[in-house]
Amino acid sequence: MSKLMPSEYLRSRFGGDGLSTKSKALITLFIAIVIWGGNWPVMKLGLDHITPLWFSMVRFALGGAVLFVFQIATKSLYIPKKRDIALIGSIGLIQMMTFTVLGSLAMTTVDAGRSAILAYTTTLWVLPLSVLFFREPLSKKPLLGTLLGLTGVIVLFNPFSFDWGDKEVVIANGFLLIAALGWSLCILHLRHAKSKATAYQLAPWQMLVATVMLIPIAYRVEGVFTGDGSMSFWQICFYLGPLATAFCFCAVNGASQQLSSTFISTTMLAVPVTGLIFSCLLLGEAVTAPLVIGTLFICGGIFYVIRSNA
Repeated sequence: MSKLMPSEYLRSRFGGDGLSTKSKALITLFIAIVIWGGNWPVMKLGLDHITPLWFSMVRFALGGAVLFVFQIATKSLYIPKKRDIALIGSIGLIQMMTFTVLGSLAMTTVDAGRSAILAYTTTLWVLPLSVLFFREPLSKKPLLGTLLGLTGVIVLFNPFSFDWGDKEVVIANGFLLIAALGWSLCILHLRHAKSKATAYQLAPWQMLVATVMLIPIAYRVEGVFTGDGSMSFWQICFYLGPLATAFCFCAVNGASQQLSSTFISTTMLAVPVTGLIFSCLLLGEAVTAPLVIGTLFICGGIFYVIRSNA
């Protein structure tokens, strides 16, 4: 067998002169997963410097500003069309604003690791909705992968150790499940939307919508801006704004337009795994047997889903 040079291997494996569009979507998706995993303990740390609603506003204001400046500088700024309005509204108001606000509110009560687990149970909603209403095909490997991944989430969540008598904790965990439901609807909307604009083109406008809506809400609920202006605060904001918001939302939403909704939602189960790992490293959360077992189940589920899409 003849040996191929790296460039020749890429052409033989992916076609053309390099990586295919689908392969690029996979790479950016996995980078986003790692960054978003670190997002949860960083958000927990950030809540020591600012209240939840203002925190969410700053995140999208910075993320949107970075994208607007970059697109204007590179002359790639896209002016939305009428057909883009529904997608801008649903992503800006549900996936960005509602998901982030509910997650921030929940983390004032719930540990970062548990918050990440519940917020990324989107597969619970996406799989039945995509099959029943959009008739997406479901073969044995995706089904097995989904079941393995959800088993891992259940093990990580460990409902038997949950304090069901604490009303505040129950409400906080409910916020996270509602956030997961909202994101699943956005995944399906992205997959079946008629808009021809890319996720990168629409992202700054979606973040603008989230920011504009959050300013009066935060002022009404929490009063004047509550950020303490410390160096730690701005370091956290830099991570959450340009990286965890500007880059990650573009990467995941772009991948949602190239890959199946079942694949996206199941692969995103890797976020709570990385979130738990970073929480252990940054916040000192304990490494437990459920953590190890749940991680193995989730990784196994992702493996089967990826194999089915190879």
